[in-house]
Parts: sequence; structure tokens; C-alpha cells
Amino acid sequence: MANDIIKVKGLCKRMKGKEIVKNVSFSVKEGSITGLLGPNGSGKTTIIRLLSGVIEPSSGDIRVMGHNPLTNGEEIRKNSGIVTETTSLYEEMTAWENLMFFSKIYGVHDSKRAEELLIAFGMWEHKDSTISTFSTGMKKRVSLAKALLQKPRILFLDEPTNGLDPEGIHLVLDYLKVLCEKEGVTVIICSHVLQQLEGICNMYLFIKHGVLMEGGSMEEIEKRHLKNIRVDIETGLTGEETVFAGYPFQTIRKNTLRFELNSKKDISPLPLSMPLAIRYIPN
Repeated sequence: MANDIIKVKGLCKRMKGKEIVKNVSFSVKEGSITGLLGPNGSGKTTIIRLLSGVIEPSSGDIRVMGHNPLTNGEEIRKNSGIVTETTSLYEEMTAWENLMFFSKIYGVHDSKRAEELLIAFGMWEHKDSTISTFSTGMKKRVSLAKALLQKPRILFLDEPTNGLDPEGIHLVLDYLKVLCEKEGVTVIICSHVLQQLEGICNMYLFIKHGVLMEGGSMEEIEKRHLKNIRVDIETGLTGEETVFAGYPFQTIRKNTLRFELNSKKDISPLPLSMPLAIRYIPN
């Protein structure tokens, strides 16, 4: 079993008399992808800044790669990649020039790595264009490549899919999953869109008003909270029966049946076993 690369206990942060993060505790396994989810202003970005040692906690204990961000923040940042909502790129330089510049700063000097990353994020054909000509989504992709230049152990991503079109979102998230599997990188993703992260995260942390409301794998969370699963299906199927393909149902209106299921896994096979189904609507 993987070791905990991040450990947080009783973390609090107050700013201007307001408590932004309230007694938050969690741990993250090395090589995992964790979704830090919550609405804007919930404290997600503040937690990332605390973990990377950019700001100091008011109280509580943090260990990242065994280091205390208060005393060893520089060591943490040397082994981390960070992508914020702002791109932190030089607008007058090309994508390639930016990556070469930051490679020297990071002490990497690996043009092959930069090439691989630009290709992976679909930006190779734009490598000689200046950043100022890029859309928000294109800038975000180059920022992700920049954050991965030095092969970090941890990648902190603050709303990485903002500004990306659906194709770009899939490309980025799919690459992060591969990166995690191939290089063992630990990824922390801040987002307010659970649907985007559902297929790639090992663990989810739900934050609201600075409070950790819930945490764990999707399976663990569903076990605790998902008691009844109802699915409404619009279909031309008619009859007096109350069971179809082993699933109990009731007719709630004309051409619409409501099924009671034991698991989310039953949702996909249900319409497939019903040739007359038009579409299904999770309730």
C-alpha cells in the first residue's frame, strides 16, 4: 500500500478576522489523484497555498513529503508543480521559449521533456506562437506543461479545466491519469465540477465554507449517503407487470417507468435490456 505523501491535521487559517479554513484534517496517498471540491470561496485555493508553503497556517499541522511547509516550504516547492487560475507565463514569449526559460530556472535543461509535454497537451503545432495570441484554454495547457517540466512528485492544480473546451478537458484529464500511473505523480485538483473528475480521482474531499464536509473514495461516499437509487425511463413499453429484467418498477406517468435499483452499476445495463427505451433520466 502507498504511503501518505500529505498529512493534514486540525488545519485552520484566519484572514482579517475571518476563518477561511476550519479544523480540516485529511491524508493523501502517494501516486493518487485527489479532487478538492467545493463552490467558489469555499477555501480550496487557500488549502493549496497552505500545502505548498506560500502562506502560513493559523494553527494545525501539515506534512508534505515529510516536510513542514512552515520551515521547509522551498523543498516542497522544488518537488511540486503548481498551476493556478492565472497562467504565470510571459505573454511576449512563445510557448517554446517559455518552457525553455522555465527549464533553466528549474535546472532541468531537457528539451525532449518540453517537446513531449507540448505534444501531449496538443500544443506542439503552436510552439512558435507567442502566448499573447493564445486563448485561455491554450494558455492553461502550456501552464500545465510548464508545471510538469521538472517531473514533480506532487502536482497542485487550481481549476485546471477552466477555459478549456470539452475536447481540451478530456485531453488534460486523460493525460493526468496516465501521468499518475506512469510516473507516480500525486495530483491534487481543485474544482467545483464533480462530473469532470468522477472518472479519474481516487479520493474526493468536499469543502464548504472552509469545513471538510466529506471525504473518501466515491464508493465509500456513496455507501454512506446513497441509500435509494431511482431511475426514470421514458419508453413505449407497456403491460401490467411490475418487474422488468429482474428490476422492480412502477408507472409514474404515460410512457415513463420508475425503477428502484440496488446499485449505480445497474443503471447502464437497464436501458440496454429494454429495446424500446428512448432515454433514461436519473432521478
